[in-house]
Formats: sequence, C-alpha cells, structure tokens
Amino acid sequence: MAVEVTWWGHATVTVADSGVRVLTDPLFTRRLAHLRRRRGELPPPAAARADAVLVSHLHADHLHPASLARLAPGTRVVVPRGAVAAVPGLRRVAAARGLPVTELRPGETVTVRAAHPNGDGPGSGEVTVRAVRAAHDGRRLPYGPHRVPALGYVVHGAAATYFAGDTGLFDTMAEEVGAVDVALLPVGGWGPFLGHGHLDARRAAEAAARLAPVSAVPVHYGTYWPIGLDAVRPHEFHSPGDEFARQAGLLAPRVAVHRLAHGESVRLAAAR
Repeated sequence: MAVEVTWWGHATVTVADSGVRVLTDPLFTRRLAHLRRRRGELPPPAAARADAVLVSHLHADHLHPASLARLAPGTRVVVPRGAVAAVPGLRRVAAARGLPVTELRPGETVTVRAAHPNGDGPGSGEVTVRAVRAAHDGRRLPYGPHRVPALGYVVHGAAATYFAGDTGLFDTMAEEVGAVDVALLPVGGWGPFLGHGHLDARRAAEAAARLAPVSAVPVHYGTYWPIGLDAVRPHEFHSPGDEFARQAGLLAPRVAVHRLAHGESVRLAAAR
C-alpha cells in the first residue's frame, strides 16, 4: 500500500507515505471560540507526531497556535507566504517550541524527510510537498487587513495526495493540482451555512470528477458546531459525508470514496 490516511476530525489528517508523516491543519481542542467539538474524541497525543505540518490558511480553525504547541521540537511547519508576519501567535509558538517554519506560494515546493519512520531509528524516506492555489479567503479574521492567500498542498511520495484545505471550485483546479492518487476534500463546514469559497458535498463531488483521483476522503464536516445551534439545519452537520459519497457515485463513479470515522485510517494504493 502506498499511503495511509487517518482522519482526526475537521481538516486534521495524517498522511503517512514513504515513512514520512504529514499532518494537516491540526486542531486539538474541544472548544474554539463559539464552536465546540460535538463528535469524536480529541485526537490522542500520537496524532501530534509528524515530520511536517501543513497549514492551509490563517482561519483560527486551521491555524491554531495552541495545537501547534503540541508538536515535538524540530517539526517543520509549512504555511502560506506571509503567515509568519500576519499571525504573532504563530511566531511565538514556533520560537518557543523550536519549530522551523517554511512559507510557500502556489507552485513552490519543500522536501520533507522522515525523522523516525518506525519510531525507533533514523529515517530514509522523503516526500515533496507542492503548494497549490485555493479559492478561499485566507485572512486571519477578524484581526486586520493582512491578506495571505489560502493554499492546498499535494504530497508527492509513493502516491500523490491532494489536501485541498478550504477551497471553492475554480476553472483551473485540475490543471493546477495535477494528477493525484488520493484527494482529501472538504465537504461541509462548522455552521448551518457555507459561505463563498467552500465546497459542499455536491461541489466536492464535482471536484472529484475533475481531479479523477483513484480515491477520495471527505473531511471538514461533522466535528465542530456553534454552541446553541444544535437544532439549526442539523443535516448540515450529520449528512455531508454520506451525501458526498452519493453525489460522487453519480458524478465520479470511478473514484473510490472512503468515508472515515474520527480516528479511523485507510490504506490506499497509487495508480502509478
């Protein structure tokens, strides 16, 4: 098997490829401002073990300094260009924890090498991470005028795995992302209505049809919800994963959809 994907909830995923562990948008908290975790246990300490962390954009549910503080010293944090200047909390955590930060623009790459692929010795594996554009407001809301473009990332190892972060559909998505084996696609959100620059289950299925990966894993749904709004459009919390699988069956029938529970893993093969 080429890659193992573990979904911890929301947009937090571990991608294990070639002995390298890559963690996306870590959010390890029961409550964030007006949001509370309604489904799934908090990820265990082992979830914070990674060779690199990919942060897609500056929104607080994707760039969460307190969650980054759980990383081991030396863990590389990859962020959009401009994030360090825009978010003082990122600078403080990186300095306090000894986390090297790499800033990328779309099209730029960074090589990530495994520190301890088996947990007991020096690593020899490596992957290349390529930043790609995302159609999403990347500002650190509501703290000021800083505009830092949101990113997706493609992890190139034995497989090519696309982590979309938060994005809407855009005309050149397939061209800019390129050929991928696995697509981690957001299919919902954390409230009863999705704003501009997001994928819902239908649009995520269209993205799967355009990208034509071997496998797709729905993420970014069914984890956090605003306090006091449990009865407001609850289907938007519960149903996006199943609805994505249904819509993908119609629009992208050759794509295998793997709907994971919180903390569940799946091993996937590459087409190459």
